Amino acid sequence: MTGKKLGAQSAALAHPPSLAGWGNVAGKKEGEGPLAAAFDYIDADDTFGEVTWEKSESTMQKQALALALNRAGQSAAGLDWLFAGDLLNQCIGSSYAARGQQVPFFGLYGACSTMGEGLALAAMLLDGNFGERAGVVVSSHFCTAERQYRTPLEYGAQRAPTTQWTVTAAGAAILAREGPGPYLTHVTAGKVTDLGVTDTNNMGAAMAPAAHDTLMAHFRDTGRSPGDYDQIFIGDLGTLGSELLLELLRRDGVELTNHTDCGAIIFDLNKQDVHCGGSGCGCCAAVLTGHILEGLRAGRWRNILFCPTGALHSPVSAFQGESVPGICHAVAIAAER
Repeated sequence: MTGKKLGAQSAALAHPPSLAGWGNVAGKKEGEGPLAAAFDYIDADDTFGEVTWEKSESTMQKQALALALNRAGQSAAGLDWLFAGDLLNQCIGSSYAARGQQVPFFGLYGACSTMGEGLALAAMLLDGNFGERAGVVVSSHFCTAERQYRTPLEYGAQRAPTTQWTVTAAGAAILAREGPGPYLTHVTAGKVTDLGVTDTNNMGAAMAPAAHDTLMAHFRDTGRSPGDYDQIFIGDLGTLGSELLLELLRRDGVELTNHTDCGAIIFDLNKQDVHCGGSGCGCCAAVLTGHILEGLRAGRWRNILFCPTGALHSPVSAFQGESVPGICHAVAIAAER
């Protein structure tokens, strides 16, 4: 057992890396929501200048990474490692975006939890002194997700009340061993959790048990409690999944009064027809890089816990009647080291 490992699932970073730069891009619908001012670039028609939605998603990643690198005062050549992921089969959005970057590349799939997974791995790598800088970039696109997981847009299928709207956005962050902060101080890796939900139109219910499991592990391993954080950002459970999470925590005697769900704040739930809220890799990534980190830098919060969730299913598993496994990774971010 090393001095950095805490309990079964967590790690305290001895030399917390700095979040040296961040950037994001978003689609038209996201740009009409309450967080519009937090996005660096909003595309007018969601194509991002490309001829297919999949190419659009790759371009989104390249743009978000370029914005983050510029803010960090770095070039892609200055990265020791690049972690990237998306929702597409074989992560083609990420690998095609990394093509030509000439950076050592790790392709990740954690569904909507991928930003948390990437930050955790990059932070531990830098804390271990295996490099000076690492990039993390993830994306999702409403049109690519609908084509892959549900039906082509032309079909015009009726959406169930429990569904969420896949966010068209990409977010990127540059981590560095040294810098002014904010700093990534703790990591809690999630376990695959499955309580038997088979409805692929109810991702909030499928992912809520994973969020509950990871939060309880984080509090148990670190000795911390919800009160140690100014805000705990979960995502993307949406409104229904958030209610289920709070109920699961209450059963364990934990009252979470400082909880915000990324999927519930990226859209105006009263004015935009998104049912239970937003989802997709880009949802938490855009909220983190546009809303959360700016709030830390401005002094709105001093300590936050970022806990993106993911549904680890595929069209094939759904067609075969499999249930939907969930995952949640948590990273603690502080304004000061």
